[in-house]
Amino acid sequence: MEQNLPSLSGVDWSPDAPPPTVTPAVLTVDLMALQENYRTLRKMAAPAECAGVVKGDAYGTGLAPAARALWAAGCRVFFVAVPAEGHTLRLTLPEAVIYVLGGLLPGAARDYAALDLRPVLGSPEEIAEWAALCREEGRHLPAALHVDTGINRLGLTPKQVEWLTANPRDLGDMRVSLIVSHLACADEPNNEMNRIQTETFDTLRNLLPPAPASIANSPGTLNGPAYHYDLVRPGIALYGGNPFAGRANPMKPVTYLYGTILQVRSIPCGASVGYGATWRARRDSRIAVIGAGYRDGYFRSLSGRSDRSEEHTQVYIAGQFAPVVGRVSMDMITVDITDLPGDTVRRGTKAELIGNHVTVDDVARWAGTIPYEVLTSLGSRYARLYSAYEEN
Repeated sequence: MEQNLPSLSGVDWSPDAPPPTVTPAVLTVDLMALQENYRTLRKMAAPAECAGVVKGDAYGTGLAPAARALWAAGCRVFFVAVPAEGHTLRLTLPEAVIYVLGGLLPGAARDYAALDLRPVLGSPEEIAEWAALCREEGRHLPAALHVDTGINRLGLTPKQVEWLTANPRDLGDMRVSLIVSHLACADEPNNEMNRIQTETFDTLRNLLPPAPASIANSPGTLNGPAYHYDLVRPGIALYGGNPFAGRANPMKPVTYLYGTILQVRSIPCGASVGYGATWRARRDSRIAVIGAGYRDGYFRSLSGRSDRSEEHTQVYIAGQFAPVVGRVSMDMITVDITDLPGDTVRRGTKAELIGNHVTVDDVARWAGTIPYEVLTSLGSRYARLYSAYEEN
């Protein structure tokens, strides 16, 4: 591998992705760092159990390889968003406990049961469908109950929880294996909403059948024992993203994205670069063209402009930073390498787009978004390399 790629033992590429020799961009996933992040979070949460959220193709890193690495690190409970993800995960980890955060899709109860998926039930209609299946099959099928404590998305309202308390037969023969809620402002530790939600959660779960409780996402896990309950559900922190803006990131980077320089060209002062001629050289300049663009999840909002006053989007090449100039296009970005030594950058040189020097949090800040969106937008044209990971 090129010298500026991370040193990872036992690297192999995904059979579902193109090999590194035929694509201009390479996405490397450090599964050992993923495992280390899981162990760090598990230690923070103890004695609560630490689950793994692998929705969104494990935040863009690849559901199957990420899940296998987490399982090898000791994770036994997983959360997906939709049953299709649960199907893939079940084929990967036959013995895992799998919860579907998006609830029970209408008419799909038998499909969930066939895959041993546990729906996170958040409405009376979902509860009725799951209870009916339990009754028809004579089974005590496990499911989670989702109570809404203020985020106002999915979940049972306080009035609906009170109704269940007065009508416990509505739960039928199902086994309530978990009671969950979701924090709206956990990334703001001092936000009053966190206290309100945990107090509401305590009130509502005490009205329901006894079961383990869970409310903490990644920032909730890092916010301390008051949010841990019996099980925490970290997502972005597992994959190296910072759950908090303006605070040092305690997690190790997991994702490394490198683009290949396709061409280096010299342009005179005043020449424009890219669509719309939005960037013009203020001096004679050297421009490197890199083979990655918005089709690959490198957002158009990362484009560079001559009159841009805020911090510039940058890449890291040959030990130095270089600013992105001109518009990000579908397949290419252009960077100004005038200040880099002329013999260090040439056709074929790798440029770090995400990694140790240009973090996923940096890219999110420059794009005006969050690291969740950056990771889950990573495209399918990359060669995907996966490091070896530690087995139990």
